[in-house]
Amino acid sequence: MVGTEIEGSTNNAHANGLVQNTNGSLEEKVDELRKLLGKTDDDPLRIVSVGAGAWGSVFAAMLQDGYGHLRDKVQIRIWRRSGRSVDRATAQHLFDVINSREDVLRRLLRRCAYLKYVEARLGDRTLYADEILKDGFCLNMIDTPLCPLKVVTNLQEAVWDADIVINGLPSTETHEVFEEISKYWKEKITVPIIISLSKGIEAELQPEPHIITPTQMISRSTGIPMENILYLGGPNIASEIYNKEYANARLCGAEKWRKPLAKFLRQPHFIVWDNGDLVTHEVMGGLKNVYAIGAGMVASLTNESATSKSVYFAHCTSEMIFITHLLAKNPEKLAGPLLADTYVTLLKGRNAWYGQKLAKGELTLDMGDSIKGKGMIQFMCLILFQGISAVKAFYELLSQSHLSILHPEEKKPVAPVELCPILKTLHKILISREAPLEAILQALRDETMNDPRDRIEIAQTHAFYRPSLLGQ
Repeated sequence: MVGTEIEGSTNNAHANGLVQNTNGSLEEKVDELRKLLGKTDDDPLRIVSVGAGAWGSVFAAMLQDGYGHLRDKVQIRIWRRSGRSVDRATAQHLFDVINSREDVLRRLLRRCAYLKYVEARLGDRTLYADEILKDGFCLNMIDTPLCPLKVVTNLQEAVWDADIVINGLPSTETHEVFEEISKYWKEKITVPIIISLSKGIEAELQPEPHIITPTQMISRSTGIPMENILYLGGPNIASEIYNKEYANARLCGAEKWRKPLAKFLRQPHFIVWDNGDLVTHEVMGGLKNVYAIGAGMVASLTNESATSKSVYFAHCTSEMIFITHLLAKNPEKLAGPLLADTYVTLLKGRNAWYGQKLAKGELTLDMGDSIKGKGMIQFMCLILFQGISAVKAFYELLSQSHLSILHPEEKKPVAPVELCPILKTLHKILISREAPLEAILQALRDETMNDPRDRIEIAQTHAFYRPSLLGQ
């Protein structure tokens, strides 16, 4: 399917009512990046977002809102798979959202697109996810209308001439999709830049146990050097960021690209800093999904007890710090956007929501392919694989006997996982299923559990770093 063109916008506002900044600074940022990439005057900068989940769609929409009016200099498009239908209940909800927003209603009427939503509500027509995305609706985030986007459902068409690719895929799909993309880049002369938004990890146990991060998957799949692959992380509840709640993030990777790209991505409500420690930030992005499931359980089981949630936060962050010292020689401190990303995910992320639903009995570990709740959440991809499979991956890696460390009290060698009681408990609940959900509270209340400070001190005062865990 050929990508659809988005309708024109004036210098003052987008069609969806968002205010457009035309003070010249945006054009200067585009020109600066174009020059760095060696673009000629008649060759626009081509930015493609691959994957149309909530954050991937919002990220593309923010770029479209900011730079979409500079059509001769920059082109922005988004790829998503075709064929995903919108059920009637979701179509009804979508219709209600449209009619509650005068700006959105007027936009659809101008585009002669309103009638299809009426028909879908009545059950006379089936809508598709790629179809509504062109009108600015992400299936995973129905309540937050976006600006219209140029949507391409043919992957080759989307990426073959891209200068910058945004990876908005879950980690479980990253390798497969970028392996396909690599086929279309065989004749490509210039090496594209890739910014990964994916927060998750995979594990391989052969020939030696190690984890694989999304940026590593991309490099392996495409042959693109790591200096051209960056990771963007920070507190990013997608709907809140698009509604211009203030947020900040860090773009991590090689200095050559991270500094100019951080400047390009920065907006008044979305501040982007840069950082060279890609490993810590990306690993933390996977770890916080692990512990967010437990945070949701604790919140539900204790009736939102602030005290219990804070105790859980202290213990899980100490385990995260402990684990990152195994994976990075001098890991970034858990502060700033790195800490904020952990906090917001434990507070309100999808994995925390899932943990809450489990604890309330509204969901079970054996449920089917999708869960309706926050728009439409792809259970197998976004929650099960990025959260639960990360529990399995980290548990298996940290259970390896050759990584043994000295237990501070028992004074005997133990696998690192033995000093991560929260991770062990989550594995018993979610993977081996040998413990009830209430076990997460028993772990917190265990009087033999070490002070979180002790765990951090162990990590910081011992030769912990194991480069083999990152396949190095």
